Amino acid sequence: MITTVNNQSNYAPIFNRQTRWPSPAKLNLFLYITGQRPNGYHELQTLFQFLDYGDTLTITATNTSAITINPAIEGVNTEDNLIYRAADALRQATGTTLGAHIEIDKILPMGGGLGGGSSNAATTLVALNYLWQTQLALDELADIGLALGADVPVFVKGFSAFAEGVGEKLQPAAPKEKWFLVTKPNVSIATVDIFTHPDLIRNTEKRSLKALLAGVYENDCEKIVRRLHPEVDKAVSWLLEYAPSRLTGTGACVFAEFSSQQEADAILKKLPNWLHGFVAKGVNTSPLMTTLHVHSTDCQ
Repeated sequence: MITTVNNQSNYAPIFNRQTRWPSPAKLNLFLYITGQRPNGYHELQTLFQFLDYGDTLTITATNTSAITINPAIEGVNTEDNLIYRAADALRQATGTTLGAHIEIDKILPMGGGLGGGSSNAATTLVALNYLWQTQLALDELADIGLALGADVPVFVKGFSAFAEGVGEKLQPAAPKEKWFLVTKPNVSIATVDIFTHPDLIRNTEKRSLKALLAGVYENDCEKIVRRLHPEVDKAVSWLLEYAPSRLTGTGACVFAEFSSQQEADAILKKLPNWLHGFVAKGVNTSPLMTTLHVHSTDCQ
């Protein structure tokens, strides 16, 4: 159990009040696989940036021990849902016996490489730490999140970051905040299928952040994903006619970058009927952190 520094008796939990929390998407602006550990995990170098677009969690803290989630995910037991696992992990780490009701407005596609599940887990940790007044620092929440998924810490900490290791070594970064057209072919891709593929590049040379930022951004997973999924290959080929485009994460979403919203909106209107998408801005401060600040200020 984590021992908190603050005396929790000075901090009253916030019960029976609906609070809304963003659960933003992320893009991997580049992704390079630089090695593989004996335990099977992959070493990588990647640049995370948030989008001002994502799911929304409406969370009400309760003084009962129940954690309820609505709607349920078809085919997924509640105890296996990352949102539930995040809430339960926070309870175990702090010893609180409080509960919560969590409603999710899900708009991020599953299996798209936008980090939806990891973002949901991070939002749950940050929001319940505030509502339950368990008083953990963001670094402590990130440590809890890492056990749930390699991408959870970057969502918890809330800043764009250059990540190394398996994704847990985070260095703040400030890439240009461009506009993106994000598209989703009609396919869902399991990360494990890409990272276990025998032809995946696993020996890209490690480079400094300065060198990576100055180079052409690429994704080592893209070649495999395009080979395995013709729908993704078709989407990349179509978008490249208009702007620099590539895969995010292990897919299946593909994004094109633009200097203005008007340019991105113009191409969105041209999307063929076999491709769906949205326009969003890349932001270096997560909308989750902005919301946490607002809630914290309101209660002072």
